Amino acid sequence: MKIAVIGAGSWGTAIAGVAAAKADEVVLWSHDAPVPDGINRNHRNPLYLTGYTLPANVTCTGDFASALTGCEGIIIVVPSPFIRSTLRNAAPEVPAGVPVLTLTKGIEAETGKLMSDIVIEELGGAERVAALSGPNHAEEICTGSLSAAVIAAQKPEVAEFFKDLLISPTFRIYTSDDMCGIETCGAVKNVIAIVCGIAAGAGYGDNTLALIMTRGLAEISRIVFACGGRPMTCMGLAGMGDLIATCTSEHSRNRTFGVSFAHGESLDEYQARTHMIVEGAVAAKSTAQLARKLNVDAPITFALEAALYGGASMEDALHMLIDRFPTEEFYGLDGETA
Repeated sequence: MKIAVIGAGSWGTAIAGVAAAKADEVVLWSHDAPVPDGINRNHRNPLYLTGYTLPANVTCTGDFASALTGCEGIIIVVPSPFIRSTLRNAAPEVPAGVPVLTLTKGIEAETGKLMSDIVIEELGGAERVAALSGPNHAEEICTGSLSAAVIAAQKPEVAEFFKDLLISPTFRIYTSDDMCGIETCGAVKNVIAIVCGIAAGAGYGDNTLALIMTRGLAEISRIVFACGGRPMTCMGLAGMGDLIATCTSEHSRNRTFGVSFAHGESLDEYQARTHMIVEGAVAAKSTAQLARKLNVDAPITFALEAALYGGASMEDALHMLIDRFPTEEFYGLDGETA
């Protein structure tokens, strides 16, 4: 069995190693010129997870035809700003009917569409598309640290295909049919993580971080509910699980960007230094647009949007939240108050 992994960043590299345990052949596709040569020559990605040695049955290419021809499953791990253009270019080489799993987390700006929506539009076949989310830092996945994720799909057999491919004693996989819920959780939790990083970088303590995370979970739940997902999904791996990991971990680029932003580093400077896209910064704008469209109250998202794109200072953004928090604890989750 051949599996194609489109995107060779940290998460793509780690998931290729996981898939290699069950697949005969895993082919990574990368747009970064040094990556194919580094992986094919040394079994190591020269740009991401540089200390991780990939299994011998993992190779890399910059050519879509080489990656996709003859594959029996496709895993998409492209940063959200580039997923549509990447898939549009790859589409002519994608075999018909092959199941597709997206690991990308985000909401498309202007359209409000989830990553699976984009996959379906560009590759076709809603029934073959699945999404994976959960508290999964690539740095820990590649070392075999105990982790778990949830895979959702319209068709149970598609979720089961990828579950069987990726499950292991150290990577536990659950299934769901709430694609909307798990994908929305995966996108919006990155926004909350940046705000937690800003608060931590500004010197606020654990009580403040707990407040932001808890109210952040309520905010995610309101957006999930308004989008047609199930609020209970927010209590699972894609919601609370991923929120905790992303808001507290040193591996989280969203939290670490927030800390750096509080110390005066801009978004462009941080991304240039780390060579990584801060998905939560992208999601701050697209989630805010979606929340306004759906008439959902999202004060944490709005505050981060103001700080990153509206010219508000970090202090102003934090004060927006401090002035806003006290209200009914649970609202926007039923027909009367949504």
